[in-house]
Amino acid sequence: MSIWELLLAFVLVVLMLVALLANVLVLMCFLYSADIRKQVPGLFILNLTFCNLLLTVLNMPLTLAGIIYKSQPGGDQICQVVGFLETFLTTNSMLSMAALSIDRWIAVVFPLSYHSKMRYRDAALILSYTWLHSVSFPIVAASLSWVGFHHLYASCTLYNKRPEDRTQFVIFTGVFHTLSFLLSLIILCFTYLKVLKVARFHCKRIDVITMQTLVLLVDIHPSVRERCLEEQKRRRQRATKKISTFIGTFILCFAPYVITRLVELSSVVHINSYWGIISKCLAYSKAVSDPFVYSLLRHQYKKTWKDIINKLLKRSSINSSALTSESHNRNISQLNE
Repeated sequence: MSIWELLLAFVLVVLMLVALLANVLVLMCFLYSADIRKQVPGLFILNLTFCNLLLTVLNMPLTLAGIIYKSQPGGDQICQVVGFLETFLTTNSMLSMAALSIDRWIAVVFPLSYHSKMRYRDAALILSYTWLHSVSFPIVAASLSWVGFHHLYASCTLYNKRPEDRTQFVIFTGVFHTLSFLLSLIILCFTYLKVLKVARFHCKRIDVITMQTLVLLVDIHPSVRERCLEEQKRRRQRATKKISTFIGTFILCFAPYVITRLVELSSVVHINSYWGIISKCLAYSKAVSDPFVYSLLRHQYKKTWKDIINKLLKRSSINSSALTSESHNRNISQLNE
């Protein structure tokens, strides 16, 4: 193995560990907190978390084996199953992010009618569509034998081995990425830009009220005035940062891999094998960023996982103190004897 292959293998191992821990923690928060389970977006986050966990447990290890051994890990049937799951899970996670953006759009733009427009039944229908949409493409690919080990990405994924099927595979790949990556990106941009527009409008209203209050309060201390102006500035930037993170991580993680898959269809352009694996690792890194972007850094999830950790630490401290007292009593009884 070259130094680049060792580095890529190390990066993939780190991605696997962080993705596994972070997504398991999200799942624990969902099971621990009844308030999180009551919320409709929790269904989308749960679906996204399961997709990321399965991708981490099933696909990433085989890609790691492909990088190390430079050949197909396991037999053809295993590779076809893993490639089928990779296509399904990646598409499902993209559509889950689009569903979360739609939920935020309805909650912010139509707050009074949110509970009537986004119920558990509506969320279940959206999830049903994401599953049908996601499973349709790998079913078609598997039936046409377009799933196998691709050396450029060192992973089991969409791959056409027959030159006579090249035109059909090019059309299929273009339609697949249009209805998965591009469709999700359009929904993300449309919904979150609408949310940003509403957030900026409310910020302007609050800024007007704040400035009027500061003008009326003539005797206010300069430090208080400065804090109000700083909070006003932070409030303007907060929504922009969040929405930039949602859209930016989606583009940064998925766009290089999707563009590489489309460029690969052209026989004119040669793609470096290291870049193929790097683009694949970037796509896998979305399973690492999703738990933090959509869950763990939010106030409710942060409070829940802190409660879980404190509960575990208290239990371990109680167990250790019980063991200490038990050993102390045993020592005293032995001395008495």
